[in-house]
Amino acid sequence: MGRTNPTFRDSLRRYRESWAPYRRALRAEEKADFDRLFERAHEHAAAAGHANPADPHRAVVLSMLLSQERELRHLREHVGITSQTDK
Repeated sequence: MGRTNPTFRDSLRRYRESWAPYRRALRAEEKADFDRLFERAHEHAAAAGHANPADPHRAVVLSMLLSQERELRHLREHVGITSQTDK
């Protein structure tokens, strides 16, 4: 029996393509940041695909936010800051 929903990776690719005009309007250094957001969302494709959300756009944004939170945690650890939620 075949899949009834597209894979998350396919949804992520289409979502990124839908934002192409926005990306074209960004400055060069911002384009790299934009690309990095989607690379980070791709890192969580397995989890997002497992969730099989009806609206994959929410999973894209959540994946990006999760990566940002991970980056913040690493930076806090690097500078020795403990967040309130870590106590």
